[in-house]
Amino acid sequence: MTFPEVVPNWIAGTECLAVSGKTISKLNPADGMLLFAVTRSGRGDVEKAVRAAKDAHVAWSRTPAVERGLILHEIVKRMEAQKEMIAYTVHRETGKSMNDAMGEVGAAIQLGLFYASEGQRFYGKTCTTGIANRLSMTIRDSVGVAGLIVAANTPIANVAWKVFPALICGNGVVLKGAEDTPATAWLFGKIAHDAGLPEGVLNIIQGYGQEAGQPLVEHRDVGVVSFTGSSMVGKLLGKIAGARLAKTSLELGGKNAFVVCDDANLEKAVHWAVLSAFSNAGQRCVAGSRIIVFQSVYEEFREKLLAKTSSLKLGPENGDDFGPVVNERQLANMIAAVDAAVNGGATLLAGGGRLKDEKHKNGFYMAPTILEGVASGAPLSREEVFGPICCLYEVADYAEAVALTNDCDYGLSACIHTGNFHRGIEFCKSVETGMAVVNGGTFGSEPHMPFGGTKDSGNGSREPGTEAIDIYSNLKDIYLHTEQEGLK
Repeated sequence: MTFPEVVPNWIAGTECLAVSGKTISKLNPADGMLLFAVTRSGRGDVEKAVRAAKDAHVAWSRTPAVERGLILHEIVKRMEAQKEMIAYTVHRETGKSMNDAMGEVGAAIQLGLFYASEGQRFYGKTCTTGIANRLSMTIRDSVGVAGLIVAANTPIANVAWKVFPALICGNGVVLKGAEDTPATAWLFGKIAHDAGLPEGVLNIIQGYGQEAGQPLVEHRDVGVVSFTGSSMVGKLLGKIAGARLAKTSLELGGKNAFVVCDDANLEKAVHWAVLSAFSNAGQRCVAGSRIIVFQSVYEEFREKLLAKTSSLKLGPENGDDFGPVVNERQLANMIAAVDAAVNGGATLLAGGGRLKDEKHKNGFYMAPTILEGVASGAPLSREEVFGPICCLYEVADYAEAVALTNDCDYGLSACIHTGNFHRGIEFCKSVETGMAVVNGGTFGSEPHMPFGGTKDSGNGSREPGTEAIDIYSNLKDIYLHTEQEGLK
């Protein structure tokens, strides 16, 4: 695939550059080489995109939901036909392997199929009434313009996660692509337009969050804002959108606990712990970054975990376990966080810095990192670093493990490994998270399941699943009065 020299915006069905003419350089995180330039949008570009979405929304919202679903099915069919091209784009922009990128594309396709089919289930409901000669019901209306802001960690899945439900509900859409994965968003826009999506229904703007994302959230004509990213930025955007009473969906960070009990299958626990902590270079909001282990099996588990971690291979090829982090700035932040923990008394068991050997020195590779002795109140125990870094904690028993799991500002995901069915069920009931897993990883959402967290992990909204329909649509009450006179 040949990328554009400058990855453009999509506005009103047309590719265009930023009004300012400014661009951003996009580097390949696997080797540090320039991939292409990206148009650097600003407030004026956002204004044009929102206007296009608002104009297109009128006809799109009046298009029957079943027909909207058929158009989304066409987008999905074209994604399936071009899945290798999409995966290659993800591979080049993120540095993850083609196998991992293909898996991500498959997940995006499944999600698109789910929401395309929701066009046949865009239900309201019939209701009872306490008034004679009246029928009561609810129907669903579109909100208007949906402003969507996505993260770069799983770029095509994140785009599908938001765009498909926003479209099936009849909204005009403005998507702010992640600045680290702009070509993925651009390619999705091209596929959607080629599939027959009406011009202006989906607009895609590129650029930095502060320059393009924030103006989108501030815009008075954006009726619903959906954001995936850090809790710090989510709180800021939630405050901005809330000031004008826009609907908001915030899917934010996590500092997720992975508990290993004394009766766990340690081989399986290590397998899932490594995947939870290090897969996708730890760039998951549901990464298992706090590994809490019962004292009686702590030494054995630690040795097995270190042995497994030492065997991991880093790189962008299919034989590698995970790739680089998405940019050099993120890499520097991760190294600084680890250094601060060590200076605070923690013990570094593995990794801790950038890979500098000949194969990796030009890319943004963070070695898989394990620490122990990090205090529960230390920044590395409480703040998301979004990289392949985890901390080990030793606890006496189940009660202490649950207490430490819940002693967290985030509440996204938690996992327990145990052979005791009752303990597993009780853990799921006790943890203060939006997702709980027994004998698996801290990740694993599916298209039909609601995803989201508590505390600093979100504002209570849930995407995907049918619950996302509530975010991107409004309920309207309908009352029909009938007359009895003259009936025979």
